[in-house]
Amino acid sequence: MSWTPHITVASVIENNNKYLFVEEFVQDLVVLNQPAGHLEENETIEEACAREVLEETAYRVKVDYLISIYQERRKNSPDMWLRFCFKCTIKDEVFNRELDKNIIRKVWLTKDDILNQNYNLRSNMVLKCINDYESGLRYPNEIIQSSLEK
Repeated sequence: MSWTPHITVASVIENNNKYLFVEEFVQDLVVLNQPAGHLEENETIEEACAREVLEETAYRVKVDYLISIYQERRKNSPDMWLRFCFKCTIKDEVFNRELDKNIIRKVWLTKDDILNQNYNLRSNMVLKCINDYESGLRYPNEIIQSSLEK
């Protein structure tokens, strides 16, 4: 069993006490997640975050600040996820844009909605990101130094 790290990004987008989520298929199960995905080659962490939100929700966003960085490893698994979660603000929507193939729909829900309505969360990090955002945890984006040459 070899160790496999996954660098991912996620966004907390809040409006009137509701959060933007996506329902998606993961291994034939419908789960709820923040707009999120993997870092791709030759992009910064912030660029990955904005791209994933666009691909999964058709919203263009401003990446406001870093909420936190999370490390998760499941029992009996060689995989480890390192998640950079950002607070984002919607700038506009790209109409008629198809969403990623595994995305069922985007949905706005309160924190109580996801706690009280038997949603399958993609991971424990989904609720952790919201709790940390609500507690005021925040770091400037400049904390992540990039040396990618464009």
